Amino acid sequence: MFDLRPVGYVIGLLVAILGLTMFLPMLIDLARGDEHWLVFLEAGLVTILIGGLVALCCANGVQEGLTIQQTFLLTTGVWVALPIFGSLPLMIGATELSFTDAYFEAMSGMTTTGSTVITGLDFLPHGLLLWRGILQWLGGIGIIVVAMVFLPELRVGGMQIFRTEAFETMGKILPRATEIAKQISVIYIALTMACMLCYAALGMSAFDATVHALTTISTGGFSNYDASFGTFSGHMEYIASIFMILAALPFVRYVQLINGHPLSIWQDVQVRGFLWTILVLVVISTVVLTTIFPHHWEQSMREALFNITSIISGTGYASVDYMGWGPFMISLFFFIGLIGGCAGSTACSVKIFRYQLLFASIKVQLQRIRTPHGVFVPRYAGRPIDQETLNSVISFFVFFVVTLGLVSWGLALTGLDMITAVSGAATAIANIGPGLGDRIGPAGNFAGLNDTAKWILAIAMLVGRLEIMAVYVIFTVPFWRA
Repeated sequence: MFDLRPVGYVIGLLVAILGLTMFLPMLIDLARGDEHWLVFLEAGLVTILIGGLVALCCANGVQEGLTIQQTFLLTTGVWVALPIFGSLPLMIGATELSFTDAYFEAMSGMTTTGSTVITGLDFLPHGLLLWRGILQWLGGIGIIVVAMVFLPELRVGGMQIFRTEAFETMGKILPRATEIAKQISVIYIALTMACMLCYAALGMSAFDATVHALTTISTGGFSNYDASFGTFSGHMEYIASIFMILAALPFVRYVQLINGHPLSIWQDVQVRGFLWTILVLVVISTVVLTTIFPHHWEQSMREALFNITSIISGTGYASVDYMGWGPFMISLFFFIGLIGGCAGSTACSVKIFRYQLLFASIKVQLQRIRTPHGVFVPRYAGRPIDQETLNSVISFFVFFVVTLGLVSWGLALTGLDMITAVSGAATAIANIGPGLGDRIGPAGNFAGLNDTAKWILAIAMLVGRLEIMAVYVIFTVPFWRA
């Protein structure tokens, strides 16, 4: 019989830990003399109690390791359960959201999507604003662990190509995987602190710097203002762009860096591919903007750099309403969002390495067509790519496109126009944040959508964040028979 106790134990512990983090925004509101602190006290106690009880009930089933089925269930179950409890302060707090809206907001936070249904952010209690940032920060470091530990072992979407590289090969020069995880946590915190200090040095208040650092390093994109990052236009955009790029690089390379291998980051082919992609896109966009608008080239370059970095990394900040940049730039932004950052980072979407593997496979196929008797082997970072990895990557692309089509179709059936439906599906699956159009574009939000559309999008966020197939597999009959 399938034993769910180990899964329930871990989920219960994580829920209880989430409840403990609710005391941080409680202290902020308490220090400000805002009675809203009672909301976080109540939500925190309920969350700790339920999580603790679940963990205690399942403690007798704890075992050394998890089976493959338990690992899949745990990976998905955590991202389903945590937003339920993360939504409590949003329902009983100042926003008084319905469960649908609160769960959508919490799921958007935990998956670092950044789509919001809340208006009037400028006037919310500081505790709620901090809570939204905490949700994204926890989701960011959580997805790094999933991407580095679980997904490579589960052979999801070609992630197995990083399994040996991250742990076995590096084990010759680095500590064990558990030590790597500890070092990643330290690096994640250090990047957050550095980002916060840079924001504060350029004029952000201590509170704004803290929240925006949490949502920048997690590439989440929740802001304290309805105008998003447009409130801080200027040199702040350069700092944000730098830290969004740093957060979208593979964190295992930072581990190598602090262990005496300074060239490890640049030697990573996906890092080089990611940086070159940003550079090319920024140059093209800068040329287009300086042609369309009469403002100074520096402003064009800054706005192009910030908004392109924000979308490609999946952060989802917006410093301007780029819907006014013309059809070429609007369509470009749609496709930029489907690129993504590097594997093993807080970034989302398809990821650079999958495109590199796909192009390597296409190149070899073309060579075989030209030279039928030749022997050609696709390579990645100088190493041959095994057929299993290529099949996994191709399967991911197929599932991604099919999911995009199904979600778009489902949203269209709820009455949404085609631009809103397709861009909404893309922004949810790729965990970007803003969509296109007047309703869910950079100048709007998701509050005006009906409940059915919000649930479809919330499910799409979960599926996209966990690399699609990690969720789909648990709905297959062979999975439960295994």
